[in-house]
Amino acid sequence: MTALKIGRYEIIEEIGRGGMATVFRAFDPFFQRDVALKVIPREFLHDPTFRSRFQREAKTVALLEHPAIVPVYDVGEEDDQPYLVMRYLPGGSLADRLKQGEFSFEAASGIVNHLAPALDEAHKSGVIHRDLKPDNILFDQQDNPYVTDFGIAKLNEERTNLTTGGLIIGTPSYMSPEQANGETLDGRSDIYALGIIVFQMLTGRLPFEANTPLGIIMKHITQPIPPILEIRPDLPAGCGMVMDQVLAKAAADRFSLATDFAKALSEAPSFHNKNSTKPAGRPKTLKLKRLETKPIPVDTVPDEAIICPKCNTENDGDRRLCVACGNRLKIDCPL
Repeated sequence: MTALKIGRYEIIEEIGRGGMATVFRAFDPFFQRDVALKVIPREFLHDPTFRSRFQREAKTVALLEHPAIVPVYDVGEEDDQPYLVMRYLPGGSLADRLKQGEFSFEAASGIVNHLAPALDEAHKSGVIHRDLKPDNILFDQQDNPYVTDFGIAKLNEERTNLTTGGLIIGTPSYMSPEQANGETLDGRSDIYALGIIVFQMLTGRLPFEANTPLGIIMKHITQPIPPILEIRPDLPAGCGMVMDQVLAKAAADRFSLATDFAKALSEAPSFHNKNSTKPAGRPKTLKLKRLETKPIPVDTVPDEAIICPKCNTENDGDRRLCVACGNRLKIDCPL
């Protein structure tokens, strides 16, 4: 390894840096293409945990074949430096795009529709990502999104909790309640994280914020999700119901498949019309039935008779009190 080369790969520029890896854009002279090359930070070169992450990521992605999952091209080690070589995606990350503000409903729904089948494929293969977040969603030149960074993914047959210093690995802002509690996970934990990402795309903010990672984690466990329609009243009314389900505290109350979530989200604009089977048109004209009435003969009521307003008894015109109930029939005018 030289200052500008790792293996056969010629380093062009650094494109990403995190606590557990540094990613470079590099050139592969054999295939004549740009690649993304990931290496362990030097301070962790002698930590077996970080080396195992590289091996795990290569093994995990090798199990997965889906157009929306970033493929690993090569894995190797030079001068005691492990590295992973992946497809280079020049469109940046979702985290970059979120800095520009909230997304339209159509744009957010489109991204979910593209990513959901990839997550279902991973879950079907027994792989749980466990760190799904905007930094791990990348775009190609055609703006198609991809899932990447399966470095802390958990294979179902593994029994390790993938902890460092006793702490559960993951990103608190996108962590499901069960992951925060250290419970057994399945694909619904990733679906929760995807729901948080959608919330952030649609509102331009995270549902929970706090001064410490632990504070954020506790809110995921105990606090209800802010009603999304109160933040974005212009969203489809059905969006609120979909977000309530995907971000339910109990995994059993969420969507079982990421594609079920994507389908429900895309159908949210039509939720309020589901009870209607006909398109709206002109109001229907009601046909009223004509009622035939017979006039009451005038001579049936004496000329000076008084009808008691209380009991409807007919009284002579000169009476002041009703003969039946004693009600006062008229008041003498003093004028």
